[in-house]
Amino acid sequence: MKLNSITRKKFRVRNRLKQNNPNNRMRLTVSRSSKNISAQIIDDKNNKTLISATSNSKNLKSLKKKKTELSEIVANQLAEKAKEKKITKVYFDRGVYKYHGRIKIFADTLRKHGMEF
Repeated sequence: MKLNSITRKKFRVRNRLKQNNPNNRMRLTVSRSSKNISAQIIDDKNNKTLISATSNSKNLKSLKKKKTELSEIVANQLAEKAKEKKITKVYFDRGVYKYHGRIKIFADTLRKHGMEF
């Protein structure tokens, strides 16, 4: 099976994170498109998605916010759901995206709300 460069980069980042995960933390995965951003907290041991948040919901679309503001709102939602489930320590899987722009704003907002990664 031949993998393209984007897929290889995604797996390279994910495998590096898994190797440096001695505490078996949950994985926080971020994905973005040209207009939306979404995130999930995943338990890799059980292969289950525990928490998810997205900017693609009807109530957020009606707000008509900028993309950077949507990143902050989604991070706030995810942090609140994580506090309810008592998840504070995760590792940040940025995937193929650089730690820059909306991804960085998303991560900084999560840190402000008590998430550790």
